[in-house]
Amino acid sequence: MNIIYTKSIIKPKELSDGTRISIMSRHTLNDGKTPDERIIEGITFDEWIKDFAPPLKLIGSYYRNEVNWKEFEIKYLEFLRTDNLKLKIKLFSERYKTETITLMCIEDEAEFCHRRLFAEELKKYNSDLIIIHK
Repeated sequence: MNIIYTKSIIKPKELSDGTRISIMSRHTLNDGKTPDERIIEGITFDEWIKDFAPPLKLIGSYYRNEVNWKEFEIKYLEFLRTDNLKLKIKLFSERYKTETITLMCIEDEAEFCHRRLFAEELKKYNSDLIIIHK
């Protein structure tokens, strides 16, 4: 297959999404506490892999405007490239070769979203990977 999709978790489910995987650290509103009622396991996502979510402190810093997007991007990529995560990411990168996967998080557009960064990191393990943002 060598294709991976990314999409906002609140966009309607489509057959072409395949397995919808949330890579969010939490399913809350921006306050980090109030559950986001638009996000429902089994309806808006099939699987939740928190390991690939940005650390909570980093998300909080970004939402409080303590770090800008470029700083967020650098810190999130540093996080993904830790020895602890490299093997998990490599193993995960095998999945999209045999199944249709859509990476999900809350942002409407992928440009300023960690799901885009994560998908691009997966490309390190397969340079032929095609990333499609829905």
